[in-house]
Amino acid sequence: MDKNIIICIGRQLGSGGHDIGRMLALDFGAKYYDRELMNLAAKESGFSEKVFEMHDERKGFLKSLFNIQSPHLSGNSLYKSNISQESLFQFQSDAMLKAASQGSCVFVGRCADYVLRDLPNMVSIFITAPMEFRIRQVMNKEGLNKTAAMKKIEHGENQRATYYNYYTGKKWGYATSYDLCIDSSVLGIPATEKLVADFIRKRFSL
Repeated sequence: MDKNIIICIGRQLGSGGHDIGRMLALDFGAKYYDRELMNLAAKESGFSEKVFEMHDERKGFLKSLFNIQSPHLSGNSLYKSNISQESLFQFQSDAMLKAASQGSCVFVGRCADYVLRDLPNMVSIFITAPMEFRIRQVMNKEGLNKTAAMKKIEHGENQRATYYNYYTGKKWGYATSYDLCIDSSVLGIPATEKLVADFIRKRFSL
């Protein structure tokens, strides 16, 4: 594909957003970044990947970080004295911008739609689904019972919303924050991906 396309996926936990993101990456010959982004940010910043894993889409992790000894800071310890969640967010944002400048990408979560908002070739998608659908997805994928799956969803989504709202000034999951919001339970995950891919092709006249 001659035109670089940047696809940013927001998702409710259990909605299939990760799977849809991977399928879109294959469809558009794009690189896929989910947890892979933390490795890029670690390389850019000098912190170990573990620090970014602790920060990943959550606020308030620094209290626990300061109880961890320096092995989680790689050789570049320049930032140790003034580490903040904002600085880690900036390192991750810089890694995102660098990746986006090098070719087509699919980014899942991590405020990518906000970080990359000024790119003319960016499209933001939010994947949603009813709670019962998402509970079944989490139960099947992680071997949890219904109660545990529901708790995981509620806890995870509270963290995602707090993180997103804090850094973007927008509302996580609100339709006005995205170009397209879609319920993956209506058509199923594969057909939802095809619909989203068709939307992207029409959006950019591909």
